[in-house]
Amino acid sequence: MFHEHRELISELKNTDLFFQKMFKEHNDLDTEIDKLENDVVKSVSREEEIEEMKRRKLALKDEIGRYLDEKSKEQ
Repeated sequence: MFHEHRELISELKNTDLFFQKMFKEHNDLDTEIDKLENDVVKSVSREEEIEEMKRRKLALKDEIGRYLDEKSKEQ
């Protein structure tokens, strides 16, 4: 994800609390989605929740992308 901003991501993960929060939430959602999808019983019974989590993850990815573009222009 965002390979062109690899150095900026490393920097922001250490210095920018807003970015840290977005990045952590995105990674946490990714982990939880994988966990739920790999559990056959939970994936069926929580399908709507998983889809909502995927939508939130995608929205965060878009927000992170915009933030990285903005920050890269500041440098």
